[in-house]
Amino acid sequence: MAKPDCHSKCGDVEIPFPFGFTEGCYLDKSFNITCESCDDYSRNPMTAAGNVPITNISIDTHQMHVMNLVAQDCYQRDRRLVRRNTTALRVGPQFTISDKHNTFTVIGCDTIAYLRGYQNGEAYRIGCSSECPSLSNVVNGSCSGVGCCEVGFPDGLKDITVEVNSFNNHSKVWSFNPCGYAFVVKKGEFNFSADYLKKLPNETVPLVLDWGIGFSHGCEKAQNQRNYACKENSECIDRQRIKQGYYCKCKQGYRGNPYLHGHGGCQDIDEYGDPSFNNCTNQNQCFNTEGSYKCGCPKWYRGDGRKDGERCYPDFALAVKIPIGICISLIALLGGSSWLYLVLRKRRFIKLKEKFFQQNGGLILERHLKEQVGSTETAKIFTIEELKKATKNYDESRIIGRGGFGTVYKGFLPYNRIVAIKKSKTMDQNQIDQFINEVVLLSQINHKNVVKLLGCCLETEVPLLVYEFVPKGTLLNYIHHESSGSTKRWETYLKIAAETADALSYLHSAASTPIIHRDVKSSNILLDDNFTAKVSDFGTSRLLPRHRKELATVMQGTLGYLDPEYLQTNRLTEKSDVYSFGVVLVEILTGDDVLSFDRPEEETSLPMYFLSFLKEDQLFEILENHIVEEGNKEQIKEVVELAERCLKVKGDERPSMMEVAMKLERIRKIDTHSWVNAQSNVEDAKHLHSVTSDAYECGGSSSTTIGYDSMNDHVTSALGDGR
Repeated sequence: MAKPDCHSKCGDVEIPFPFGFTEGCYLDKSFNITCESCDDYSRNPMTAAGNVPITNISIDTHQMHVMNLVAQDCYQRDRRLVRRNTTALRVGPQFTISDKHNTFTVIGCDTIAYLRGYQNGEAYRIGCSSECPSLSNVVNGSCSGVGCCEVGFPDGLKDITVEVNSFNNHSKVWSFNPCGYAFVVKKGEFNFSADYLKKLPNETVPLVLDWGIGFSHGCEKAQNQRNYACKENSECIDRQRIKQGYYCKCKQGYRGNPYLHGHGGCQDIDEYGDPSFNNCTNQNQCFNTEGSYKCGCPKWYRGDGRKDGERCYPDFALAVKIPIGICISLIALLGGSSWLYLVLRKRRFIKLKEKFFQQNGGLILERHLKEQVGSTETAKIFTIEELKKATKNYDESRIIGRGGFGTVYKGFLPYNRIVAIKKSKTMDQNQIDQFINEVVLLSQINHKNVVKLLGCCLETEVPLLVYEFVPKGTLLNYIHHESSGSTKRWETYLKIAAETADALSYLHSAASTPIIHRDVKSSNILLDDNFTAKVSDFGTSRLLPRHRKELATVMQGTLGYLDPEYLQTNRLTEKSDVYSFGVVLVEILTGDDVLSFDRPEEETSLPMYFLSFLKEDQLFEILENHIVEEGNKEQIKEVVELAERCLKVKGDERPSMMEVAMKLERIRKIDTHSWVNAQSNVEDAKHLHSVTSDAYECGGSSSTTIGYDSMNDHVTSALGDGR
């Protein structure tokens, strides 16, 4: 694509003629491209007029992709200007800023920006402003006008300048938006995030330039001049939208560089055997011609041989009636067989879907859903086609989670609704009741801290569940695998714990029929972008009739979180969820694994480990560092006491979930004062002798019970010697 004997690349970018690096390799000086080092064309980046980095040049679309600077202004908290960068892009006479492929974008909550330039020699100016007092209405992924606005501009714009200003020097929004930004960017290349209000990560953005030849006249005048750029087998096309210049394009049936002579220029396409270039019914009967092709028919046939024209048919002058009859019969037989095969295949597919639907309890589920009189939003039964389309036929790129149960996919329903689709690995007939149970339970629950079930699909061998999408992952991942410690805050943990407790209290007390979750654990607590807790996974949950306080049932749950009383008796109560929630509280406080074989055998379980430290007056040694450093002393003391009460071996001695939820809400209202600033008497910790709990033994051995008031005193002493 470059001129013969000329360098064709700079770094990874192809440089086609009329552009080039050295004299004789470009059309004229306005198409001169430079590399930072002329001695090495293999790796150095290249620049165009104005030292603008180029990433792509296209002969087919006549576009150049470049990297453009971002204009910005930043302020200190006291309204003083820290930095203001105004950007300008000066392009050669053959370039214009593409209006079709670019947009003027402004970011900020106290920002007004202007785009200035020249259109057909006249000055042009356009502005865009954005004001927002908080982040509550800012939408990630969309430049909706809150925190981010964008406008278009007319074609033919060049030599642009972008400047940014502020209404109030960002004084009212400085805590989350100290700077304003503005830039012209290629459409589809910029994805807005609320994090960009704090700081935009990049100083350059991609931008598209349109280019042409003979910027002062069009094709009619250019064809009579000596420097006419279009070579043989090409045609001249006016840049009609801006009425400036022209560009060249290979004629139909040719391909190559229309600005070059000979081998590198527009060459005839050999259409033979390539259906992307010809429209022949039989590729073996395609004949190339200069700039075109012809379709033929086999021997003893005639017609033009094109798919969209007259088909090849037998030449009756040379054929006999019997072969014709045989051919027609064979064609009819083949067509009839194909039609019958398709019909039978479709019927088998429909019957298979019906079989799976009934096998997976579809009729039972439909009856349950119809019985939900007065529900504002009931679960939907999706078709297999809807979920295949939502997940791109379960593409690997849509997987957001794997586990022993199966796989979770991210799906996109109509109107850009994002969902999570749970696809189990296997399910036998004994699991159908649990599956229907989960759908019925979740369809009855309407709580902000319980993951919303949108529906299910029963037309596959293994049924699928469709939930609302909760983007932040699990509490387990947040506790143990969050890479940035700065995002872990005691207030956030306390908020998550309180919301989880509120959801479980709702299930136990406020739901139409009380529900025991049966598998409360940190991996079943999901977090959204605002760290709002969402309790999930109700596959093992049970309805508890209001006249009953317990259920006799086979033990199910997760080791480490299981209620020891339930483990001994197989009697499930609401207090079983309270115990599991207590383990989650300890997991938050310590940051340790629930089960760890690195600990002594008698302390393998985290509750045993936690209670042993509490008993030995060494509680501060097990608490996670950032909680000790950042947490509120009084709040931590109260949460430790609450966790100890939840972990009582006897269920009757544990608080109800409603008490736990109310207690956590009261704890959140305790006045904040830093752990590290709290003055305490080190000697007081030495008097901590009897902080303990019931012996954590499945055998139910004797224990010592500490009352609520004495627990407060002992925990205060244990925490008073904090770091």
